[in-house]
Amino acid sequence: MLEDVLGRSLSSLRISVTDRCNLRCGYCMPERDYVWLSRDKLLSFAELETVARAFAALGVTRLRLTGGEPLLRTDLQVLVGMLSALPGVEDLAVTTNGVLLPRDAAALRAAGMRRVTVSLDTLRADRFEGLTGRPQLDQALEGIDAAAAAGFDSVKINSVVIRGTNDDEVLSLLEYGRSKGAEVRFIEYMDVGGATRWSQGEVFSRADILEVIGREFGEVKPMAVGSAPAERFELSDGTVFGIISSTTAPFCRSCDRARVTADGMLYLCLYAQHGLDLRAPLRAGASVDDLAALIRSTWERRVDRGAEQRLAAADRQPLATPVELRADPHLEMHTRGG
Repeated sequence: MLEDVLGRSLSSLRISVTDRCNLRCGYCMPERDYVWLSRDKLLSFAELETVARAFAALGVTRLRLTGGEPLLRTDLQVLVGMLSALPGVEDLAVTTNGVLLPRDAAALRAAGMRRVTVSLDTLRADRFEGLTGRPQLDQALEGIDAAAAAGFDSVKINSVVIRGTNDDEVLSLLEYGRSKGAEVRFIEYMDVGGATRWSQGEVFSRADILEVIGREFGEVKPMAVGSAPAERFELSDGTVFGIISSTTAPFCRSCDRARVTADGMLYLCLYAQHGLDLRAPLRAGASVDDLAALIRSTWERRVDRGAEQRLAAADRQPLATPVELRADPHLEMHTRGG
């Protein structure tokens, strides 16, 4: 296995296929205007397949398609078919807001998509519109139903919990997930990318979430720890849920993932300020082996511990200002894939 300076292996790759989104969630895209990636710079499906092939040659077995909203990328099922056929790839997943899943779920499953994660932060229509800027809760819920009907290996729900905004829905979201056979993963509000309005006081922590659930359901048992970002827990009735606590309890020491943006920038940490351009060598004729060698040398020097360093900051503020985000769109959560 390819390892970095801290002994972390590379086994998971997140591929952003677009920076565009059909929602405007406040923790990701709170500003009025954005600088979008130039369409001529976006990697083609063939280029994305070449990049993924290079990572697979280095031991990556898990791929996840992200955005922006990945289902906005035209004919995404074609890319899914290409990636699912790669030697060494054992798992192919997508993270989506679910709005377009009623249209696309069956085609994605047929093309080889294994798992789906839907972002859903509220079950209230008025709150959904307030959080996302769009009155499309019904479509998102229909998307979860469509994913369940399509027969994916698993359907998960990601819920960002913000104190004073939706922390009163922890139990209802957990119950909703259980009713749909979907594992809910609660995510602490993070101070990265587009979260320019982030404040420490709005963080509803891992401890807070466990306290709310434990008070309602009694004993909460931790499950075996793996390389996934979510810690998983089980209730006495067998219900399983997860918590991603990057803000208060970072998992940097076990992080095994890299991310590639839709225009071919490689980032080794969600908090990284700088990335490596893979598009330029790719379009200059670099082979799969050439790209693999470049990725190998970059990963082997990796020392990133972004979330740990942010936790240690004396006066923790949002990672980037609106001015900085306009100057460098790659700092955006919706550009580098969350």
